[in-house]
Amino acid sequence: MNQANENSTLSTHDVEDDERNRDIKIYINGDLLHREEAKVSVYDAGFMLGDGMWEGMRLYNGKWAFFDAHMDRLFGSCKSVGIDIGMDRAGILDALTQTAEANGMVDDAHGRLMVTRGLKAKPFQHPHLSRTGPTIVIIVEHSRPAENLQKRGIHLATVPQVRGLPMSQDAKHNSHSKLNCIIACLQAEQAGADEGLMLDPHGFVNTTNACNFFIVRNGEVWTSTGDYCMNGVTRRNVINLCKESDIPVFEKNFSLVDTYTADEAFLTGTFGAQTPVTIIDGKKIGDNEGTGPVTTKIRNLYKELVRRETA
Repeated sequence: MNQANENSTLSTHDVEDDERNRDIKIYINGDLLHREEAKVSVYDAGFMLGDGMWEGMRLYNGKWAFFDAHMDRLFGSCKSVGIDIGMDRAGILDALTQTAEANGMVDDAHGRLMVTRGLKAKPFQHPHLSRTGPTIVIIVEHSRPAENLQKRGIHLATVPQVRGLPMSQDAKHNSHSKLNCIIACLQAEQAGADEGLMLDPHGFVNTTNACNFFIVRNGEVWTSTGDYCMNGVTRRNVINLCKESDIPVFEKNFSLVDTYTADEAFLTGTFGAQTPVTIIDGKKIGDNEGTGPVTTKIRNLYKELVRRETA
């Protein structure tokens, strides 16, 4: 089991250990292979250049939650960079279902669906060198968030690495090229934090290196404008839930001053849903230990939404 004390480093993707994951089967272009045999070529555009898109998806009660929203993002991103997935949504769903069933998974499972531009004829950059069609990989693991995340919360450090402008690398793409986020994660680690809090190009608070970011102030929920942040499915679900439940919610610019003096803060992502943030740049957030009351309410609303979605 993944355990951590008060001073150890966590991440929003910390999981409870599950030995079954050592014996899973992985989908690669229609084949289901044991994880020890599941490999892609060194000539694959995803390996060579980070040229591809991915989705993180969660399996509840045998159903992939918010499947249509994830497919909207995947197909939109692939279209925008000229990657032909080579199958429709029904085909993707069938591949996901095959993979989960091959591993006996119906709940507490997390899938990573990856689509790259495929094999390259030569080890160079030009997209036209990928001539064999896409590479599609699906990894599904038994995956339950570490229990101590909700109690301890995530510790953030503001990092110099920023979420860039759309004309450099649009954060709305779930691109295989994650170097920007990896650098932010390394900077946070060097500062003794779990993850990095990234600003936008104008100095306003944006996201972390892995998740979208929210604060709670005087009963209001704030998140970034969305201009530079990841196109998060869970982020949008949280915003919609707040609107439906009469919780004031705002997509707006706000600064670190607003963040340090917030009553609560939390992260959103498909894996962890809503994960509390308890320390930012060494400053304790609010008076709560772990999840605050507004975050708790949103978590409960989200659990009910998932229950309805996957009933």
